[in-house]
Amino acid sequence: MLLNWGLEAYKWQWLMKGIQQISFKQSFKAIFAGQAFAFGTVNNVGEFIGKIAYLDEGNRSKAIAVSIVGSISQVIVTVVMGIAGLIFMQSNFLNNTFLLKTFSNVGFNVLVVLMIMCFIISLMLYYRLSWIIKLLERIPFVSKHVYLISNLKEFRWKELTRILFLSFIRFIVFIIQYLILLHIFKVEANNIALMWVISVLFLVLAIIPSIAFAELGLRGEIGIQLIGLLSTNVAGILLTTAGIWFINRVLPAVAGSVILMPIKIFKK
Repeated sequence: MLLNWGLEAYKWQWLMKGIQQISFKQSFKAIFAGQAFAFGTVNNVGEFIGKIAYLDEGNRSKAIAVSIVGSISQVIVTVVMGIAGLIFMQSNFLNNTFLLKTFSNVGFNVLVVLMIMCFIISLMLYYRLSWIIKLLERIPFVSKHVYLISNLKEFRWKELTRILFLSFIRFIVFIIQYLILLHIFKVEANNIALMWVISVLFLVLAIIPSIAFAELGLRGEIGIQLIGLLSTNVAGILLTTAGIWFINRVLPAVAGSVILMPIKIFKK
């Protein structure tokens, strides 16, 4: 957990360098504070509110843009790894199961192709952020608010690639967390197959709208459907998904709540 959020804290610190210099300790606290706010919002949309608690008031609106960049980079990694996982599953064992009864083989292929197209478009837009800003500036009712994300223009190809790389490393940490807990709870299966199935699990969780405090059941059901293709140890799968939820969602949210207690986020 500390490695996971440590990477995210480093990424946030690095993203903030053009707006306000913050220490790694401050960034780490900001990440936990973000998790406290994200815990009760759909798909972590409240995370940004907690993150800006450690910024000066004049810099909080400027942080919107860099927060968007960090979130998009993590989504891109999740999508590409999920697509690779779907392809692996289809090639190795999906056709021998009844998981997707409503999908024909052709329908499944169409789904994968559409997701690949979405990934390519997202990646192109990610590396053309300045173009998006220019486009928004031409829209009358949007242009007056474009200043909030105008500093996206400052991100260059090298910087965006670095952010994407940090997001990829963090995704690998997610995978390792799952593999460790699956091993602890005696879910025996090939680690390579588990890695790709877990990647698909993260993709599904990213697509389906959910609230952190209520998503335990959803995680368990998806885990059984996907990891259950490789192991019949349902109890172990449920304990793993519950453990990941507690480690990555509950503990950081509690820590963030404690951290936020002495902070007055908004003066007005």
